[in-house]
Amino acid sequence: MPQTSPLRPVATLRPALPARIETYLESLQILERLHRLLLDLVKDEFERLGRSDLTPVQALLIYNLDTSEVTAGELRSRGMYQGSNVSYNLKKLVELGYLSHERCEMDRRSVKVRLTADGQQVRDRVAELFSRHAEGLGESGVLDDPAIELVNLQWRRIERYWLEQIRYIY
Repeated sequence: MPQTSPLRPVATLRPALPARIETYLESLQILERLHRLLLDLVKDEFERLGRSDLTPVQALLIYNLDTSEVTAGELRSRGMYQGSNVSYNLKKLVELGYLSHERCEMDRRSVKVRLTADGQQVRDRVAELFSRHAEGLGESGVLDDPAIELVNLQWRRIERYWLEQIRYIY
């Protein structure tokens, strides 16, 4: 039985699909690659700064937390954290001094977290990185054709559809 190469394009491993489906599947692959590249960009930025104590996922969690004070569950439900192991990452960030935590008054089982001054510095670094990228992309015209606002609108529609599919299952 011949082996397939791991570098072989996914499209050639499955039967021919209608063009619209192929385009949708390509979008999903691009989205996945963009997410991985985003993590790599954040990692590279912190390596340039000589900071190896944070993972890119942790740096993005800090960025998304911003000025909020939330519980671990709220991080996920508000879309501030996309990964797994939220408890591990929160504990690690508290240990590193980027987050502070305190028990909730209403529910003593829950813990609310917020950025410390060190956490705010990390958040600001990530914000500066994103600003530099937005400026560069804007100057090159990449954000104009199609307009990034229309791209975001399309992604929000897909997000809403997927959420409806998940709710329908349960």
